[in-house]
Amino acid sequence: MAKNLSFLSLASRGLKYKLKISFYLMSILPLLVCIYLVFNYILPKVGLRIDIAASVVISVFIACAGFYVIKEVFDRIVSVSSEAKLIAAGDITHTLEVEHEDEVGVLSEAFNQLTSRIRTNMDELKNYSEKTTEINIEIQKRVLVLSSLLQISSLISMSTKLDETLKLITEKSLLLANSEIAYLLFRGDSQSNFSMKAAEGLNSGYLLEISIGAKEALFIKVINQNKPLILDRKNILADNLTAPFYEKFRIKNTLAMPVLLRGKVMAILGIGNTKEQFLYSKEDAELLDIFAKQVAIVVENDILMHRVEKLEIKDALTGLYNEAFIANRLQEEIKRAITYQRPCAFILFNLDNFKEFRQSFGSVQAEAALKKIAMLIKDSVTEVDRVGRTSDDQFAIVLPERNKRQAQEIAGDIGKKVTFSYSEEPDSRKKITISAGVSENPLDGITAQELMDKAKELLGISKGECKNRTQASI
Repeated sequence: MAKNLSFLSLASRGLKYKLKISFYLMSILPLLVCIYLVFNYILPKVGLRIDIAASVVISVFIACAGFYVIKEVFDRIVSVSSEAKLIAAGDITHTLEVEHEDEVGVLSEAFNQLTSRIRTNMDELKNYSEKTTEINIEIQKRVLVLSSLLQISSLISMSTKLDETLKLITEKSLLLANSEIAYLLFRGDSQSNFSMKAAEGLNSGYLLEISIGAKEALFIKVINQNKPLILDRKNILADNLTAPFYEKFRIKNTLAMPVLLRGKVMAILGIGNTKEQFLYSKEDAELLDIFAKQVAIVVENDILMHRVEKLEIKDALTGLYNEAFIANRLQEEIKRAITYQRPCAFILFNLDNFKEFRQSFGSVQAEAALKKIAMLIKDSVTEVDRVGRTSDDQFAIVLPERNKRQAQEIAGDIGKKVTFSYSEEPDSRKKITISAGVSENPLDGITAQELMDKAKELLGISKGECKNRTQASI
């Protein structure tokens, strides 16, 4: 029953419905009661009087006027309510019209101020978000650059080949300033022209054909004054240089840094793109300068490594002399032998099937075998003789005062010792043997290179026939 009568409740009704009910209760119903009383009780007794009719008409007019005023106020309140719903739904661009300076007008103005503040805050948040995005992008770029520098430093510490490291530096330079190409020009042996050492970027192969002179107008400040070259919308080339530059490099903007080595420009590291109205920042120049310094470090390190290699005389793994020392010592012994009319022999050894041994059993066992064989060879000669490791699986002996026959005997004994040392291995792949080639001064040559070439030739014959043997010329 309660549910059936719930429609009579005003609690769940809107303001408009409640206002109508109140109007009916306050105006229309009393008016109707009055009209009823007048027409049924008063007029039949006193007749139709003008003042009574006028009073009734005026009362009806006043009631209607009151209803209109209430409706007008109510419509404005409902309008404000509807506009507020739109604003609450997210339409903060909406504004309320202020028609009168009353309470509803003040409420509308308050809503407009509130939405204006919200719009201002939203714009500030949007700008802050855009700035935050830009900062995050810059941070990511810096992280990539730092990662690149660490990668380059790692290659330097591992003594990676010069060309590989320079190629990587050039490649990583592409990360800077929206670059489309990166290039590295190196000063030639003539100390005058610069030729392209490395070039990276899409379709950058044409850059490898580029060379510039030390007095070329475009790069003269870079080469002679150690200053960066910047070409962008603020730094424009002279009219006589614009066409030649674009024809050679096919870019509109470039940033090039000198690479100094011992106070002299020995290379130029550059980046570039074809974008319109582009501008390089101070940070771009600073970062590219860091890469240029890395180039200088790499080149200096390579020079020092070559010097160290020339100074070293021992093989790091076996402790025997290296190839450079053996060649020099052989040349010295040949000169002495020629002067005193004495013999000098040279033996070149090579382990049979050692590449297969390394592949089957790994680098650790291969290195252990090299050390063991190195000791066998060294223990088989006198203190006057010099033993060296000339390549991965190749050994050599310089034998002063020994002729070819004596050298053959020594080579044969060493071959037997190596074979015996590995004869007990159950796996046939571990049974290492050794082949040799023997040459003698002056029968096979009068220089170290000639004796080494002859021994290598005879070694090839020995390995080609049946391996595990010594070959000497007749």
